[in-house]
Amino acid sequence: MSTSNTTAVPEAKGAMDRFKFEVANELGVPLTDGYNGNLTSKQNGSVGGYMVKKMIEAQERQMSGTSQMSGTTMR
Repeated sequence: MSTSNTTAVPEAKGAMDRFKFEVANELGVPLTDGYNGNLTSKQNGSVGGYMVKKMIEAQERQMSGTSQMSGTTMR
């Protein structure tokens, strides 16, 4: 299985990048634009995991008819 770090919807790349930096900032992870090889797997994993958690919460709210978003905003 080959993995890829590309966005399934290319038009969403900018929004996903902004979301990633917002989440990293919330978690106190010093993410920079470009090389981040100085970060630990735990730091990188926490950003990705929290992004997924927030996206699932947003989808659940949308499916339940509630539009309120707590914390990070997704556009």
